[in-house]
Amino acid sequence: MANIVEQYIEIAKKRNPGEPEFIQTVEEVLTSIEPVLEAHPEYVEAGLIERLIEPERGVSFRVSWVDDNGKVQVNRGYRYQFNSAIGPYKGGIRFAPNVYPGIIKFLGFEQIFKNSLTGLPIGGGKGGADFDPNGKSDAEVMRFCQAFMTELYRHIGAYTDVPAGDLGVGTREIGYMFGQYKRIVDRYEGVLTGKGLAYGGLSGRTEATGYGIVFFAREMLKACGESLEGKKVVVSGFGNVTWGTVQKLNELGAKVITISGPDGYILDEAGVSGEKVDYLLELRSSGKNICAPYAEKFPEAKFFPGEKPWGVKADLYIPCATQNEIHLADAEKMVANGTKFLCEGSNMPTTNEAIKYLMDNGVVVGPSKAANAGGVACSCIEMGQNAGHTVFSPAQVYEQLETIMVNIHKNAADAAARYGLGYNLVAGANIAGFEKVAQAMMAQGIV
Repeated sequence: MANIVEQYIEIAKKRNPGEPEFIQTVEEVLTSIEPVLEAHPEYVEAGLIERLIEPERGVSFRVSWVDDNGKVQVNRGYRYQFNSAIGPYKGGIRFAPNVYPGIIKFLGFEQIFKNSLTGLPIGGGKGGADFDPNGKSDAEVMRFCQAFMTELYRHIGAYTDVPAGDLGVGTREIGYMFGQYKRIVDRYEGVLTGKGLAYGGLSGRTEATGYGIVFFAREMLKACGESLEGKKVVVSGFGNVTWGTVQKLNELGAKVITISGPDGYILDEAGVSGEKVDYLLELRSSGKNICAPYAEKFPEAKFFPGEKPWGVKADLYIPCATQNEIHLADAEKMVANGTKFLCEGSNMPTTNEAIKYLMDNGVVVGPSKAANAGGVACSCIEMGQNAGHTVFSPAQVYEQLETIMVNIHKNAADAAARYGLGYNLVAGANIAGFEKVAQAMMAQGIV
């Protein structure tokens, strides 16, 4: 069966040359589900994996818009609709200069299993553009979003594909895209999630991913006879995911000692909490670098320009910035520091080599497709809120979110144990996510 898995990986490599991020996630998932394929040869006979690694649909389009100087600008937009076996495509839209098909496909493929793990009826997809909203005026962002949606609208819908935000796409961008969609189709429907509260958004959605990560980390530690209380935590980034993560960690008694930005990272042994978090939010909303000003305002903190925080000694590491920010050398530092836990906050923040090294050395790894599924879970809750023409309170949202994250951890742990893999959450999450999608694909025939 290992040979079959290698054949599938080779197929992916030949069909997707020059897309290392996509190949990385395909290798990580397929090697994990090998025991499932051994137990279910009918999946191989039905060509299920060949179909799974090929998106059901992918579109690429030109986005033409005019900047504030009256100059015409041209970007590329994408949407990859990977798998709809268990529900409409669901996944964010990313605006960043490094966006290209390999990034979008990697994110869309991961989304299949992440969405399956939530237990909710949502398939996997992802989209984006090589547009950088940083430094752009509101008017420029609006014109770009309107041009982007003018091309995308024909491929999405409340029961077809429901995009959300991602890096570079927040409430502002979602609002502009929703307004343009509504203008074009003349319908008010829940075609986008992450909307503002005034027009169908979900209370608590901003912090949902971060909260969900901490709920998952709490379950990891609990399964190992430990708790978050008093633990030192190294966190990277300071977007919405990091903000929610830091907030919930503080609430549950942990001590966050780092945050990071494009300018480097800060180490604050006293803990990043209270007014310090408020100040970071001010800095983030201003569009400025966050670490150097933080260290100036709070002199007890140390600023390490141009560096990442993975050499700092901690009980738990939670990367929340971007993909592949933790390499083998970083994993070696973590192990040398005696850590027991890494919980992935951002999508695929750890290379496959680093994950293997950590796990080989006894570190429990909470994979991103499980740990950060709280964001898309709340997006699906928002879809239900829109479809039911109702409004959920923050307490109702948090209760549903916590239940979902506890179940994700349980299902991942149970799946690993069922296949004799011990407490391997990386393999367990892939297996649990894959099993549901595979059953649905088999039931629906060769489509």
